[in-house]
Amino acid sequence: MALPAVSLIVPVLNEAATLPAALPHLRRWQDQGCEVIIVDGGSTDATHRVLQGSGITRLTSSPGRARQQNAGAAAANGNLLVFLHVDTRLPDNAFEAMQTALERGHEWGRFDVDIHGRSIWLPLIAAMMNRRSRLTGIATGDQALFVSRRRFDEVKGFPEQPLMEDIELSRRLRRLAPPACLRERVITSGRRWDQRGALRTIWLMWRLRWRYWRGESPHALARHYR
Repeated sequence: MALPAVSLIVPVLNEAATLPAALPHLRRWQDQGCEVIIVDGGSTDATHRVLQGSGITRLTSSPGRARQQNAGAAAANGNLLVFLHVDTRLPDNAFEAMQTALERGHEWGRFDVDIHGRSIWLPLIAAMMNRRSRLTGIATGDQALFVSRRRFDEVKGFPEQPLMEDIELSRRLRRLAPPACLRERVITSGRRWDQRGALRTIWLMWRLRWRYWRGESPHALARHYR
């Protein structure tokens, strides 16, 4: 079974400092036949200048990761959509791993994650994230969520909410079918945990998820998060 046409969608906002390291990785996938679309949510730094001449498609949309990813999906030609954070790197065998998942009947899924950064807590955080995701069938954006065009359209894409859009999309997809929980690992940056403090960020995110599961508005949670 051949891998379907793949579109890799990367939302960015003020990522001029991160993009120089990300672009070679994205171009490598583009050279292998993957459509790569970067969706800028209205950056006010040098993001646009960094992307000029990169050879990668750049779209603009209103800010918000859900809106940006939906805009990328609407413009994409692939029938397998992969949503990748700009500071996350796919494993070398990502295509083969997704192909195996598709051959086994899965239409959506995510990768395990390694988190690289300064904090000594990051390996434990990654292990907890992978285990929790495997037990619950919920994927986060750090795990390079992938989904067939058919299923993405069926659930009407990401809900346009300012926080927990990846969790809500996973919940909707999980009602249709269980995810492929791939053991191949993406590498993502630990900058969020390093900047805010690892234990503080863990406590914050668990509290926010608990409040979300209890039905609190994602708009209220986003204000608290920021």
